[in-house]
Formats: sequence, structure tokens, C-alpha cells
Amino acid sequence: MITIIPAMDIIEGKCVRLTRGDFNTRIIYNDDPLAVAREFESAGVKRLHMVDLDGARQKQIINYEVLDKVAGGTSLQIDFGGGIRSDKDIRIAFEHGAKQVTAGSVAVKDPALVDAWLRSFGGEKIILGADVMDNKIAVSGWQEDSGIGLDDFIRDHLQRGLKYVICTDISRDGVMRGPATDLYGRLKIDYPGLYLIASGGVSRTADISLLAEKKVDGVIVGKALYEGNIKLEELRPFLC
Repeated sequence: MITIIPAMDIIEGKCVRLTRGDFNTRIIYNDDPLAVAREFESAGVKRLHMVDLDGARQKQIINYEVLDKVAGGTSLQIDFGGGIRSDKDIRIAFEHGAKQVTAGSVAVKDPALVDAWLRSFGGEKIILGADVMDNKIAVSGWQEDSGIGLDDFIRDHLQRGLKYVICTDISRDGVMRGPATDLYGRLKIDYPGLYLIASGGVSRTADISLLAEKKVDGVIVGKALYEGNIKLEELRPFLC
């Protein structure tokens, strides 16, 4: 059964969504992230993907108080990303309620540090954030092309004890035109032991069913929920 993971992107303490990572496209959906999280929880959701977009731009955790409030006010298992670049940042994330931390840009720019985190915290605690444009990894809030190929990125960290990956097709993020099912299906074939979470493009429950057919382990649902294209009650068959 595929795991449904709602997205919660935070700017200045508010729930927002961007299109393809462009901060100029921000739409504020709710001033109260805790209220949104409680709606997810009441529908039967167990996990939440929270991204500190201010942190991603400033290269350090900014919205840790939001994390603390949502973690303390719900039983949701939160994976947290955005701005985690140092031991201090990862410590703040775990101390304020994150159950897992997503390492994206830092895994490109300082792989030795992520290697140390995998050794210290274990592969169950660290998620590799593989944000992809034209099969290359993008970093710094998707503002920079790293030049590193997706497969090289995954293989390198698998050797370091990696177990979880969130793979986001940037070209599909926030546009609700369907996920990159062929890409995710290929990744599950090539890396069968990897816990793969698909992100970007989900616009309807049929998209989720297609990803489940590809044996994808989890799916992040963002704009489609906030825009009402997918209703929480429509997710119940996937939450059993």
C-alpha cells in the first residue's frame, strides 16, 4: 500500500505553495499550519512532509517553531527539510519534533557531513532529497543545477547507508499535470531495496493509483489538496 504524505511548505510561518520552486509564484493557503495538520490527521493521514522554504533560501533552519507546534499538537510523523546544512540544524530539527530529516542541497555540497549523519542517526532518520530537472540534481531551493546525475547521486548515498529518497521532478511540481510515473517506476526497478517517495505533479487520485502500480512506496501530495482537486475523503482508500 502506498503511503500518502501531504506536503506543507512554510514561508514566514504560513502554509504556501510554489510552482516549480519559483518564490514569485507563492500562494498563501493558510496562516495556521497546525490547523491544517490537524485536518490531515483527522482524515487518517499519518505522515507529513514539511519544508522550510525560508530556510532553503537562507541556508539554515528558520521555521523551527512551526515544526515544534505541529509536532507537539498532532501525532503526525514529520519529515522536515529546508535549510539543514549543519550539525546544529539537524539537532534543531530533531529537538523540535522531526522524526526524519530530508537532506537535499547539503548532500550535494557536503556529502561527508550527510555520511556522518547516516552513521550517527541511522538510515531510518535521513531522507535523501533528490530534486531533479532534466535528470540533473538541483540545489538551493532549486535555484542551482549541480551538474550531478540522478543515478550517480542515489548510488553514492546508497553506499553510505541510505534507505529513503524523496524524488521530485521539478518540471511537474505545482502544475498538477501528473507525476513522472515512468521515472519512478524505473527507479524502483533499478533500486528495489530503496524506500522511494514520489513528489511533483499529482493532481487526482488516479495519479496515486498509477504510482502504486509502479510499486512506489510513498507519494507527496501538495497543491492538489490545497486547491481542492483532491479531497481528503478521496484519500481514505489509500489510508486503510
